[in-house]
Amino acid sequence: MRSRIRPDRQLTVRMGLTLFLLGLLYVAFGVVLVVLLRSVVLIVLIVGGLLVVQYWFSDKIALAGLRGHVVTPEQEPRLHGAVDRLCALADMPKPRVAVAELDVPNAFATGRDADHAVVCVTTRTLSLLDDRELEGVLAHELSHVAHRDVAVITVASFLGIVAGLLMRVTLYSQAFGRRRDQGTAAVVAGVMLVSAVVYAISFLLIRALSRYRELAADRDGAILTANPSALASALVKLTSEGARIPRRDLREVQAFNAFFITPVGGAFAALFGTHPPLQKRLDRLARMAVQLGGIGERP
Repeated sequence: MRSRIRPDRQLTVRMGLTLFLLGLLYVAFGVVLVVLLRSVVLIVLIVGGLLVVQYWFSDKIALAGLRGHVVTPEQEPRLHGAVDRLCALADMPKPRVAVAELDVPNAFATGRDADHAVVCVTTRTLSLLDDRELEGVLAHELSHVAHRDVAVITVASFLGIVAGLLMRVTLYSQAFGRRRDQGTAAVVAGVMLVSAVVYAISFLLIRALSRYRELAADRDGAILTANPSALASALVKLTSEGARIPRRDLREVQAFNAFFITPVGGAFAALFGTHPPLQKRLDRLARMAVQLGGIGERP
C-alpha cells in the first residue's frame, strides 16, 4: 500500500526477525508434535485451520469479541470526518469505521490488509477525547494499518495461541479421561512440556515486537497530524480513565491488549507488556513536539 506514512526500516527488520525466529520455532514445534502424536494429518488440520480462521477473520473476531459494529457517516459524522481527513493526508484508502459499545476507553485497528482494515473506538473514547485528541488516536491506528502491523501480529501470535490451546486440551483430556498407561502418560507430559516452552518463547518475542510497533505508531501518528501533544494528551486521558475501570470489566477485553492503543491490566502487564511504559511514550512525543517547532503546543 502506497501512502505518505513512510516505511519504518527498523520496524520492518524487527518484524522480519521476529517472524523468522517464530518460523524456526514453528518448524521445531511441528516436528516434535509429529514425533509425539504420530499424526501428521491431525496436526496439519488443527494448525492450518486455526491459522486460516485467525488470519482471514481477525477483523470479525475482534469486533465480535469487543461488541463493535461498523458505523456510517450519518451515524458517526465526527468519527468519519476525522478518518476522512487523516486518510487524505496519508494518501491511503479509508478503512471501515466502527464503534465498540464499551465503557473501557480505548481504540484499535484490525484486519488482514488495508482493504479489510477496520478502525474502531469505544463509546467512552468518543465522549472522553476532544477533536484533536481523537485525531491523534486515529492517526496512531491508521499507521498500524499502513505498516500491516495487524496482519504481522496475527500471524506472529498464532503459534503461541496454538501452543496454549494444545496445552489446555492435553491437560483437560488428562484430567477428565480414563486411566492411561505409562507410554501415553509420557507422551502427554512431552506435549505439555514442549507446548509450554513454545508458548513462553513466542510470548516474549511477540511482546518485544509489539512494544516497538506501538512506539512506531506513536511517531508516525504524531507526524501525520503534526501534533504530538494531542496524542500525548489522549494517552494520558485514556490511561487515567482506564485505571478507574473495575477489574471485572477489564477482564472482558484483556485478551485484546495487543490491538489497543493503551494496555489494560496490572503489574503483570507492566512487566511483560504489549505496550511500552506510558512515560516513555510521553517523553518521545514531547521531544517530537520540540523537533516540530512546538506545533502541538498551540491552543
